[in-house]
Amino acid sequence: MFNKIIVLLIPIITFFYSCSSITSVERYHKNFENKENNDLRYSTDDSQLTNSDDEISEELDPSDIPDNTTNYELSELLKNIKSENLNSANEEISEKEAFLMEIIKYYKTPYKFGGNSINGIDCSGFTQSIYKNVLEINLNRSAREQFQQGKIIAEKEELIFGDLVFFDTRKRVKPGHVGIYLWDNLFVHANAKNGVIVSSLNDDYYSKRYMGARRILSNGF
Repeated sequence: MFNKIIVLLIPIITFFYSCSSITSVERYHKNFENKENNDLRYSTDDSQLTNSDDEISEELDPSDIPDNTTNYELSELLKNIKSENLNSANEEISEKEAFLMEIIKYYKTPYKFGGNSINGIDCSGFTQSIYKNVLEINLNRSAREQFQQGKIIAEKEELIFGDLVFFDTRKRVKPGHVGIYLWDNLFVHANAKNGVIVSSLNDDYYSKRYMGARRILSNGF
């Protein structure tokens, strides 16, 4: 079954690069909108977070992401994907598979501050679009606001596919960057220098700036 999924995913990658959209998968998460503030958890004191406007121009508070960071090719990762990373129990496409295919659609999209489409997108716009298009879950717009959503994941060892991972990359806005965890310490994100790419949490730059993670789905995928 797993081999069948991989065979199906390879042509899907080609399909996404030639098409501009994919039909969103309707799921039972429609009514998720942070129901009450009491449902939110926080891993840091508000005093540790900036009071500045999260939408401040990056010209005034730019990210310090280096020009050259290791980019792991998503197509190569799919070839070596572990069977447990996808749910192959059913013939029907799973939420996890739909989520991954939506990521594939945005892969290598150029970076654009404030953008939220395949023509140009920023880090929080990317995470917001993936969750909205596949699961109809409405994440907040900025990395700092998304850092206040979902369940706290205290240790990197506890990360699972789909968790949001956050980094301290800006001086005035903390966290200044967000991505989506994949597997094997890899995460996908909209890099300010390279667009949507796959990077490693073990990379010296991201390892030093890692701030924590949030699980938006209560039990994960």
